[in-house]
Amino acid sequence: MKYAPRTILLQALFLALILLSFSTLAKAERPDFLVDSNWLEDHIDDPSLVLLEVRYYPSRYFSVGHIPGARQVMRFKDLGENHGVPIMRFPSREAFQETLRSWGVNDDSLIVVYDDSRTALASRMYFLLDLYGFDMSRVKLMDGGTTDWEAFNDLSTEAPEVTLGNVTLKPARPEIAIEWTDIYQDVYALRDPGVFLLDARPEVQYTGEVMNGAVRAGHIPGAVNIEGLQATDGQKWMSLERLEEMYADVPRDSRIYVYCHDGFRATLAYMQLKALGYDDVRLYNGGWSHWGNELSLPVVMGSEPWDAAHAL
Repeated sequence: MKYAPRTILLQALFLALILLSFSTLAKAERPDFLVDSNWLEDHIDDPSLVLLEVRYYPSRYFSVGHIPGARQVMRFKDLGENHGVPIMRFPSREAFQETLRSWGVNDDSLIVVYDDSRTALASRMYFLLDLYGFDMSRVKLMDGGTTDWEAFNDLSTEAPEVTLGNVTLKPARPEIAIEWTDIYQDVYALRDPGVFLLDARPEVQYTGEVMNGAVRAGHIPGAVNIEGLQATDGQKWMSLERLEEMYADVPRDSRIYVYCHDGFRATLAYMQLKALGYDDVRLYNGGWSHWGNELSLPVVMGSEPWDAAHAL
């Protein structure tokens, strides 16, 4: 049976659309900033690669070992404001730039970050690079960390030799960072319906059952609790479908304010929400370590965003 040219063309177009839809679905299964150990093996000799490791216990960089060539990131010293109160406020542009240069980072570096804490620690590095205007198309988060790497490769206990870099950061982007005054005004005082306040801490800290990072327990009035670590499995991210389910109650047209207690779960939530396509996500500079230690600021105990005293 012979087909007319028009029929053949329509069939080809239909097939192309099917293939495109499958390709789009495949890409949508994982954010483009996530890479794995196989990808790293293929790029480990790239001269522009800067590999950064953030361990929960920094001594394990040497005692347990790290992926060969990885620079050590000390999560509190390198990713916070060392002389600030609290210390995990965002470091200044100048201080963070100097730290990046000490790791050999240039403007055209390909940065890959990994950790041993379900990517929460690495996410802080990702956010700070975004905050100070680095080219985020050149920043990757390694899914699986050393757990996946060790399946077929060795770790090293030797620190690599590093040539100082010359990266130049930009001023902080005000559209992705907020202060306590923004939350107090927009959420607590004005009850702006266009703002969604997200508490990314564990539920027991949100309710006040456990006190951590501050002299007071509980949460900021109006905050809704969603802990991003629930969408990780071991050292890996779960699917974007799982993320969609977890953040289903977060309106996409909202301005989203996020906080945790020391700045790592919040940055993980930032990455997760951006991966889902949320446009306006802003992190509280200081988080619960600031709010919970300021005795004049209001606090709610329990599992609801508001209590009777603050609901009206």
